[in-house]
Amino acid sequence: MKLWLKFLLGIVLGVISFFVLPNDSETLNTVLSFLTEFFTRFGRYALLPLMFFSVSIAVFKLRDEGLTVISSFWIFIVILLSSLLLTVIGEVSALIVKMPPIPISMEKSSEEVSLSVKELILSVFPYNGFDTIKEGVFLLPCFVFAGFFGGACTGDKIESRQVVLLLDSVSKVCYAMMSFFSEILAIGMVAFAFRWCIDFSAVIVSGVLTPLIIMLTVNLLLIAFLIYPLILRFLCHDPHPYKVLYASICPFLAGFFSGDTNLVLGLAMRHGKESLGIRRRTNAVAMPLLSIFGRGGAALVVSVSFIIILRSYSYIDIKINDILQIGLMSFLLSFAMGGHSVSGPFIALTILCNMYGKGFASGYLLLKSASPIICAYAAGIDALTIMFGSYIIAVKTKNIEHKKIKQYI
Repeated sequence: MKLWLKFLLGIVLGVISFFVLPNDSETLNTVLSFLTEFFTRFGRYALLPLMFFSVSIAVFKLRDEGLTVISSFWIFIVILLSSLLLTVIGEVSALIVKMPPIPISMEKSSEEVSLSVKELILSVFPYNGFDTIKEGVFLLPCFVFAGFFGGACTGDKIESRQVVLLLDSVSKVCYAMMSFFSEILAIGMVAFAFRWCIDFSAVIVSGVLTPLIIMLTVNLLLIAFLIYPLILRFLCHDPHPYKVLYASICPFLAGFFSGDTNLVLGLAMRHGKESLGIRRRTNAVAMPLLSIFGRGGAALVVSVSFIIILRSYSYIDIKINDILQIGLMSFLLSFAMGGHSVSGPFIALTILCNMYGKGFASGYLLLKSASPIICAYAAGIDALTIMFGSYIIAVKTKNIEHKKIKQYI
């Protein structure tokens, strides 16, 4: 059975469980919270070991073959342009379609949320390099350490020959372990889908936030079935761009129902290799960087959400300066979401409300009840960005061995 079918089956069972089991049971909610936490940890269990050894050997091979510059260029272009494109899509859709305002809440903000860029930068370089592989959420420290390690191996290839062989071997072992975990994770989708249904029903029960959900759904469908395939057709001259969408089903389902971009990464790396045929030297470098920095989905939902909040407080048309400010801040904040793999978009929305000021500091509270669903849409779009972006990078750097669709896992 295809892996995506296993995940889809788990989701269907989760949805059925939502309609069959009592959702207001305290015992059931306790068990559900435990299961979602357990499978989140289970899904991430092999991610950092896989990243360290795979990034190390990938960086070594890229430097050895003189592909570092061209690969870095395309990774940078894909991250930058995808985030910019998704920010624009979010703003344009929210400005064109004037949704009904959300009733103003009298609730006051009781906690301050901040994002320290300084702390994020310092965390990349802890006092002990081995501490980078202990961090379970922010993947950049591990990536940087592995990159330096792999790059150092190219200094003296004779002395590092045994190390390179070890890195290559352990990387393959970690990949096999991650593949096993990804198969079992399909069971965890039952719990993730159950929790998603509870959160979703809480959002639409009043009908107030239903227009927001519809807009995000339309944006998601346009990106998945029209915009990304057209970009692929234009950039890669691929006559069958929807094959990448087919390979993206499993990572998308995992991201959309868990809301966790780190949980997506292991699945994306597996589908990138076994379905799309992306070679490890690109797969192991491009996908983690896209997962950390290519958070255009977060930028999209933040820009849409903030414009809705703005219109809920005021019926005055939004000025061009405000539009540019909202877009720029949503765009920039998306690059700082690497340390928040689950709730990043809502944290960014909270920060944007505080930065914008003008009486909107507590505006994010209007969408607080919808935060899990908002983050789910962001994670789903980001999963698609990882898959389509990595495919473009692999094609442009000629690090791909195309496979037939019947060979996809």
